[in-house]
Amino acid sequence: MKSIAVAALICFIALIADASAQAQYDLLLQGGHVIDPKNGINAVRDVAIRDGKVAAVADRIDPSGAVKVVDIKGLYLTPGLIDIHVHVYTGTGERGSYAGDNSVYPDGFSFRIGVTTVVDVGGAGWRNFEDFKQRIIDRAKTRVLAMINIVGHGMRGNPLEQDLSDMQAKPTAEMALRHRDLIVGVKTAHYAGPEWAPVEQAVEAGNIANIPVMVDFGANRPERPITELLTRKLRPGDIYTHVYSGLRDELVAPGRVNPALWEGRKRGVIFDVGHGGGSFTWRVAIPALKEDFLPDSISTDLHIGSMNSGMKDMLNVMSKFLAMGMPLEEVILRSTWNPAREIKREQLGHLSVGAPADISVLQLQQGQLGFVDMYGARLRGKQKLICELTLRNGKVAYDLNGITRPDWDTLPKDYRATGDARWDAINPAAPSPKPR
Repeated sequence: MKSIAVAALICFIALIADASAQAQYDLLLQGGHVIDPKNGINAVRDVAIRDGKVAAVADRIDPSGAVKVVDIKGLYLTPGLIDIHVHVYTGTGERGSYAGDNSVYPDGFSFRIGVTTVVDVGGAGWRNFEDFKQRIIDRAKTRVLAMINIVGHGMRGNPLEQDLSDMQAKPTAEMALRHRDLIVGVKTAHYAGPEWAPVEQAVEAGNIANIPVMVDFGANRPERPITELLTRKLRPGDIYTHVYSGLRDELVAPGRVNPALWEGRKRGVIFDVGHGGGSFTWRVAIPALKEDFLPDSISTDLHIGSMNSGMKDMLNVMSKFLAMGMPLEEVILRSTWNPAREIKREQLGHLSVGAPADISVLQLQQGQLGFVDMYGARLRGKQKLICELTLRNGKVAYDLNGITRPDWDTLPKDYRATGDARWDAINPAAPSPKPR
């Protein structure tokens, strides 16, 4: 009788395993409020995932067809957030450098806030991009893309960033073309001199490689005014970052946006937040939003200084725009689909069937809250976004409250694993204890 019972149990387990293997979906996220601006969705939907891709988005998806079902009622489900202005070229040991100690490892600052794709902007130039690739891009679980610095040595501080002779379009473009899967733009930043050469060389490299240029306009010099930059030098699709800094005549008078910004927008220039530690102030952002000069993309300018000051992280910056009155759907648009288009990665930033299943599940917390700008001034707010769950290519990368996990007392007494490789990337089986 015992052997019959064992055989029956083995058959039962085999049947369950076979049914699981034949399941239509690996993971079903059920009942969340989906915001997918590209596809015009702002409603409660189920989202199913198979083989790392979005498999279905519908009013209701049969849960019996999924290996794993997660109830996310009361939460928002969005495409994975895309932060197109970060500094993650670290690990070199170089002090005071954005190709060194000023930068952060991406995986520690991405998934826990719903970010699945980041763009390092200018940490590496053509001379050290291969090192950045080997050191960071190839090792990160976060999708790391790059804007290559027009300075061949990258963002390594002065005097290197002021060396006009190291700003060369041809080798910059050649490196971008060699790594067209990773390099999505050219960056010029921090230049203090009167010459236009950094911008002109960056634009030339962008023309050769057919990629946009992002400009951190450096020192405010009368010889190269913002008006000429936005109305003559930059091309449609080029990106002006730090738009609410107020450091380069973004406002021409209290409460009035510089007409050059409006003219640049008409020409197709893109305007990015790039909050950083010193590039966002309420006295610029609030009047600009009241004039309806909204950012095209929301980004952090993440580095060791900004993350510990007013910026903090991507969700905190997004929440600032909620506090200034921007609707949630517009905030999500500027943190997903818009940045994906700006960097010409239109396979990202949406939940179309067949798209990579990069997904953020967010809670909109209510309360008496405060948000701080670069000068330490506070704006009071009542809403804040918090990340509950992040998926990267259909696998769980972060789960704040364990909503994908089983309760411990439902498991066998000697449990060692609680997931399935088809959807779970957090918690692999623990090794069995070694005998003493």
